[in-house]
Amino acid sequence: MTTSRFHGLAGAAATGAVAGLAGAAVMVVGEKIEQAITRRPNSYVPARALLTLLGQHPGEDAKPLVWNHLMHYGTGAALGALRGVWAVTGLRGTHANAWHTVIRLGFDQTIENATGASAPSATWPTSERTVDVLHKAVFSVVTGMIADRVLPPVLASTSGRTSH
Repeated sequence: MTTSRFHGLAGAAATGAVAGLAGAAVMVVGEKIEQAITRRPNSYVPARALLTLLGQHPGEDAKPLVWNHLMHYGTGAALGALRGVWAVTGLRGTHANAWHTVIRLGFDQTIENATGASAPSATWPTSERTVDVLHKAVFSVVTGMIADRVLPPVLASTSGRTSH
């Protein structure tokens, strides 16, 4: 990989991380609006998962708000970086947003289940799964819209127009 391509990818990752922070902020606002309507309580699973990764052992009743925000925004930045790389390499638009939503859901479930902070989403009530998917889709669409707008596909490959 040439140095200029590497720098282009690194810059796209940084821009994507900022887009991911914006996507996470919109997701959090959406969650607060949804919670005001549905009366669903705050979830502190993200915070408990992060604290477990850091070697702490928070109880199921722990409500560490700052750690919750660190996990939301840290995940937003990390997965936003991925979406930035996608945008600059030509993986863009609605399909990329859909794939990114699946990546976000899978990332959260992997961390939360690996740390024991949450049960697999297949065991959740349908309403909880639906809300989770919708909020993660909002994150991905906002992140993708920003990344696609700011990052032209200048590193899109013209090689291999087939999968083999």
